[in-house]
Amino acid sequence: MLIDFFYTLRAAKLPVSVKEFLVLLEALKANVAGPNSDDAFKIDDFYYLARTTMVKDEKHFDKFDRAFGAYFKGVELIADFTKEVPLEWLRKNLELELSPEEKAKIDKLGWDELMETLKKRFEEQKERHEGGSKWIGTGGTSPFGANGYNPQGIRIGQEKSRNKSAVKVWDKRAYQDYDDSQELGTRNIKVTLRRLRKFAREGSAEELDLPDTIRSTAANAGWLDIKMIPERHNNVKVLLLMDVGGTMDEHIARVEEMFSAAKAEFKHLEFYYFHNCVYDFMWKNNKRRFAEKFSTLDIIRKYNKDYKLIFIGDATMSPYEILQPGGSVEYNNAEAGAEWLQRLTNAFPKFAWINPEPQGVWQYRQSIAVIQQLMAQRMYPLTLRGLEEAMRLLSK
Repeated sequence: MLIDFFYTLRAAKLPVSVKEFLVLLEALKANVAGPNSDDAFKIDDFYYLARTTMVKDEKHFDKFDRAFGAYFKGVELIADFTKEVPLEWLRKNLELELSPEEKAKIDKLGWDELMETLKKRFEEQKERHEGGSKWIGTGGTSPFGANGYNPQGIRIGQEKSRNKSAVKVWDKRAYQDYDDSQELGTRNIKVTLRRLRKFAREGSAEELDLPDTIRSTAANAGWLDIKMIPERHNNVKVLLLMDVGGTMDEHIARVEEMFSAAKAEFKHLEFYYFHNCVYDFMWKNNKRRFAEKFSTLDIIRKYNKDYKLIFIGDATMSPYEILQPGGSVEYNNAEAGAEWLQRLTNAFPKFAWINPEPQGVWQYRQSIAVIQQLMAQRMYPLTLRGLEEAMRLLSK
């Protein structure tokens, strides 16, 4: 079985060798990751052991996770942050499909009513439900559960988004870092980003200044007088904030292309991740996003207003996530996301939002309209033309 796993990693273009595979086998033989006291083998233990022995550079973690997930498909743990939801309640037997007319007949709860109702369901529910409109279950029109439909609910135990209508997600989710070594299929993105350039000579004198050398040599009666100057560098400073996870999974390849191009073009590039909307903290490593948080206020204080602020995100979320304290799908944020977006745009006057969603669907997403308003309409599509317009704005 593990030989096939090894070839799966190789097929994913991970630089793994036979030597590293043998180290993994030796570690398994030595019970470094083996059955626990209940004689049950934990897939998480094997995951961390395999990643430690087979992957030598953090930039390949994303590829490893995709290959691992493809090989061990279906081996997942559902974890929550407050209560345990019995897995039997969430067993998938069917996915509800409704017509637009049927969807329009379903009422949606307000924020406070939604949270209070969920609390009551936890207290009252004793068994699994399927196809209903009230209880935590599957395949129905209830606001709580999986594989059904509700215009405004809390998703519990579902593998991924189906209708993009959840205002909170009850499951613990793992996001992947964007791969900054992604090879670009075209140089056009890099060429477009070069519009945001401001060259200055800095560093040690290591480049020949030919005009000054000629002038000095002539003034010195033909005696060669070489003049050197510092090399020219693009000294534009960029603060890149990237949405990751959820609906952004559909745009990973294109965002990785832009991330790679930005790292190649800008010497002074700082980046952070957020999910859906910016709140009081961000992170640099998605594997450690809860352990290594960076305060948004500290980020604002750390970088001066010379930095160009670029958001990359699809702005597709519940409007509550932007406008409501506690609206984050992952935790109870004390202040609304709109407050933090305004603090950031006030701190960095040169800002723009790049949206990978097709521009044709923007008018149908209420959250996109809200973000556009907060960004003073400085939202551009992730297309060459959109990037060109954004760079032209930022370079003024």
